Amino acid sequence: MNQVRDGALRPLMVGRAVGAWRCGGKSRAARRVAAAMLLGLTLPVTAAAQKQVPPEPAPAKNITLPTPQAFTLDNGLEVKMLRYGTVPKVAVLLVMRVGNVDEAADEVWLADLVGDMMVEGTTTRSGEQIALEAASMGGSLNVGVGSDETTIGGDALAEFAPEMIALVADVARNPAFPASELERLKADMLRSLAITTSRPQSQAQQSFMAALYGDHPYGRVFPTPEMVSSYTLDQVRAFHRKHFSAARARLYVVGQFDAAAVEAAAREAFAGWTAGTMVAPAPATARGSTRGKPVIHLVDRPGAVQSSMYIGLPVVDPTHQDYVPLLVTNTLLGGAFSSRITRNIREDKGYTYSPFSIVSSRYRTSYWAEVADVTTAVTGPSISEIFKEIERLSTEPPSAEELQGVQNYMAGTFTLSAASRFGILSQIRMLDLHGLPESYLRNYVQNVYAVTPADVQRIARQYLSTDRMLITIVGDRSQILEQIQPFGEVITD
Repeated sequence: MNQVRDGALRPLMVGRAVGAWRCGGKSRAARRVAAAMLLGLTLPVTAAAQKQVPPEPAPAKNITLPTPQAFTLDNGLEVKMLRYGTVPKVAVLLVMRVGNVDEAADEVWLADLVGDMMVEGTTTRSGEQIALEAASMGGSLNVGVGSDETTIGGDALAEFAPEMIALVADVARNPAFPASELERLKADMLRSLAITTSRPQSQAQQSFMAALYGDHPYGRVFPTPEMVSSYTLDQVRAFHRKHFSAARARLYVVGQFDAAAVEAAAREAFAGWTAGTMVAPAPATARGSTRGKPVIHLVDRPGAVQSSMYIGLPVVDPTHQDYVPLLVTNTLLGGAFSSRITRNIREDKGYTYSPFSIVSSRYRTSYWAEVADVTTAVTGPSISEIFKEIERLSTEPPSAEELQGVQNYMAGTFTLSAASRFGILSQIRMLDLHGLPESYLRNYVQNVYAVTPADVQRIARQYLSTDRMLITIVGDRSQILEQIQPFGEVITD
């Protein structure tokens, strides 16, 4: 299912009884001796640690990537191979420029159903055989569907890279779409839909995206149950036939592998694939409020003890020169646990537990949004405090110290994200989707640190105007209407 949510990483919990396993099977006396030794070793270290100040972290550095080996088949399929890391494994991913953006108004989640059925078997392999073959290579194979792209692939031990390429090609080119699986997968989809759309945060997201993108596919988050029930095998096959072809595909191979063997395998597995054409998706025009004040879409949820809110507007996409400064501004404002909005409405006032802000990008479009579930009684005050933080940043630049903390955090998390095969593959995919130069990744850390306090103030003032905000709220209308009316025009959805 293509219902991945933007969110925050949760910290890992350290296991207890650190040294207990070492004493297994020993006598009680031996365990006492071991415990005393452990206590004796621990106490001085703890006391010493309390007297020491940890050293300042070294600044993160720009990442240095080897240049990918690239070639294009006669049918238009692009192949990029990047030797990366030292672990003897390889990531193989076929990325198709097809996704939910290609669905008609009465086809929402049809792309997801196509993806679900592709792993149920090909003309030469059953679904079980696909899974077993991938496992025998030391990995797995999955199909994922997103707004702009569909991915087919997984990882494997390095020596099986050619075999994994062949398996990926078979799933992409020759899905059997077994009729016996259609109703089961639709039933799974209907259950997922019922659960997801019962959540107020999902309802708020649906309302927000519809207000932001209107009739464009980006504005359609969920289908109706009737829509899902109506999908036929002919529709599934037609969607695949129309959108899956070599000209809309890129094959990425990242990790440890034999380059000559990988190239030969790619040429053999994909050479006969129909070329097709690269069809540009319909351009999306995101819209904020044009009424000189926010527009508030209210979804009534009688008896709700919380109000689920999206507050946001369109912003620049990754091709714009202000995109990285926008990311920095977002992180400082609401995009990290220590951000201003989080400290205000979570730590200081206790209005909410886990608010966050995001910059979410699709092809040639992005939006900024603050997302929060707040106690019903403080719905209006929560909006007020969020707006105050935005307006304060628009009129008063942050301190150099606060900004540096944000920059250190962003540089560190970026470096960590690029420390794995799939992490760096994800970054390269992003470049290709948005048509960005390789220097975007190479200079990312440097560009983050180049943002000044004055830049943050300018970004907030230029792109995060509260007068242009769209607000969607799922909550008890009888309890919150008077609270929210002072902030803008209220429309009941």
